Amino acid sequence: MNRNEIRDVLLEIIADIDEEADFAALDDHKPLRDQLDLDSMDFLDIVMELRKRYKLQIPEDEYPELATLSSCVNYLEPKLRHI
Repeated sequence: MNRNEIRDVLLEIIADIDEEADFAALDDHKPLRDQLDLDSMDFLDIVMELRKRYKLQIPEDEYPELATLSSCVNYLEPKLRHI
């Protein structure tokens, strides 16, 4: 997967979790929790969906890597390169 595909997958997962998410003003470099109505359970749902779809194991100590959309893509790109 390339960077744009990873970003699209993340937005799709977030849209499934937060049906009212407004991506029009989303800044890829600001924390997702500050921009969208995501709580800690929603965040875990994102992690679990990535695990389910792509068999990814994301250690809890690496969760901070998933704070922004940009950092999510940076973190996931090498892990999803082969898909």
